[in-house]
Amino acid sequence: MLLAVSAPVLRRLRGVAILATVLLLCVLTAVFDTIMIDVGLYEFDPAKILGLHVWGAPVEDFAYAIAAAVGMPVLWTVLSRRRERRAGRTSSGHGTGDGTTHA
Repeated sequence: MLLAVSAPVLRRLRGVAILATVLLLCVLTAVFDTIMIDVGLYEFDPAKILGLHVWGAPVEDFAYAIAAAVGMPVLWTVLSRRRERRAGRTSSGHGTGDGTTHA
């Protein structure tokens, strides 16, 4: 779902950087989640997970890492563009920055 909603923005971003970030966060997730599960910091109800694991981490744990690696650059890009449009509107004298215009 996140990829579908983010696709228009993702096409304009550096795919290699995002892919590298996804891979790095997934490796970190696998390592640290496995450690945290092994030492008993938390555990998963087997009835509520798929049962597939990467090392000791359930595959569901990787959803957050992937969502963060994809979602944050998209969100940053979208919000930066909005800020730039607002700044351009107010500096050109066509608006007040609050969505209203004066003649």
